[in-house]
Amino acid sequence: MLVLQDIRDHKERIIEALKKRNLDADALINQVIEADARRRAIQTELDQNRNEANSIGKQVGQLQREGRKDEAQILMQKSAALKESIKQLTDQLRETEEQLRELLLTIPNAPAALVKPGKSADDNEIVATWGDPATLPDDALPHWEIAKKLDIIDFELGVKVTGSGFPVYKGKGARLQRALINYFLDYNTRAGYQEVQPPHFVNEASGFGTGQLPDKEGQMYYIEKDQLYAIPTAEVPVTNFYRDVILMEGELPHKLTAYTPCFRREAGSYGAHVRGLNRLHQFDKVEIVVISHPERSYALLDEMVEHVAGLLRSLGLTYRILRLCGGDMGFASAMTYDFEVWSAAQKRWLEVSSVSNFESFQANRLQLRFKDGDGRNRLCHTLNGSSLALPRVVAALLENNFDGQRVHLPEVLHSYTGFTAID
Repeated sequence: MLVLQDIRDHKERIIEALKKRNLDADALINQVIEADARRRAIQTELDQNRNEANSIGKQVGQLQREGRKDEAQILMQKSAALKESIKQLTDQLRETEEQLRELLLTIPNAPAALVKPGKSADDNEIVATWGDPATLPDDALPHWEIAKKLDIIDFELGVKVTGSGFPVYKGKGARLQRALINYFLDYNTRAGYQEVQPPHFVNEASGFGTGQLPDKEGQMYYIEKDQLYAIPTAEVPVTNFYRDVILMEGELPHKLTAYTPCFRREAGSYGAHVRGLNRLHQFDKVEIVVISHPERSYALLDEMVEHVAGLLRSLGLTYRILRLCGGDMGFASAMTYDFEVWSAAQKRWLEVSSVSNFESFQANRLQLRFKDGDGRNRLCHTLNGSSLALPRVVAALLENNFDGQRVHLPEVLHSYTGFTAID
């Protein structure tokens, strides 16, 4: 949620920034400013009435002690009128604050200066590449056929047990999943991220805190009886560790990593591009989350991008990094870099990570602050990234390293899997 003071102080800059998202926010921002002005005017009048009522209360007591009952009675009548006014103003304030909150919740984060305008993924910028995309024969097997041939992933069994988008990993396929999770976690902890194991379900306040609610409500699985949401990413519970927390400036940054299964309804996803592991309703992912000082967040974003790039290089996967345009960014993001790996059999790029800086957008919702050297409470910046999501990494490893009989695994995984190839 945008900071109200920033909207007051930087109205035109925010309106211009939101145009990068193809959002004409002029009228909406003006509504926010008008609602805020009403709120402040009501608050001022309410405070004045309360002060006057308190003052009258003291005067009435003094007059009664002095036996001046008629004068006290006149003030008591005025006090009653003030109490009625206070009640009405309190109701008006509550209603105006709710209107203001609802308006603020409709406004996405303002893109950072480096983010370019754009309407879709076609307008994203390629900012780096590594490796040469492998070229395979036209009859090269896609990963779902390789998985079937080697009997390591059973998509049909998942459909039987649950439904489409819930694969069953078997044998060396299951061992590969576990090996990747452990390798990713070890890679992250060696870089200074503290490993945590968060819950896989969150309450509504947590979904609101990181911006999934109300924006992505339709994409989340919901348990109505318990009023809990299955997490779409570890970002949600881990970042919410810091909800309503005040840190000390010297503690920053906080760097955490977590493995969780992730659950996404992915409503409306159909077609060949979502076959196999390309898009699932349940998948495994290792996440990195950073709580930062505002003046360090973009340097830390660059560090996180290089961290994920190094992880992909260690797996020998050809990748490219895209800086998303305004129209393709998530609701809460100020800047996002996507990592895509080359799928040789499908002859297409597959997204395996997003690394984002949310600036103070999430922290404002979370009331996540730090106390600076002057004793002031200031909002932190929050960042997160996939390090990494497993399904498309596995898809690329299978397709790019299959020789027709076996899949040769990257050397960094050998000690984790206990084998060098899947056959």
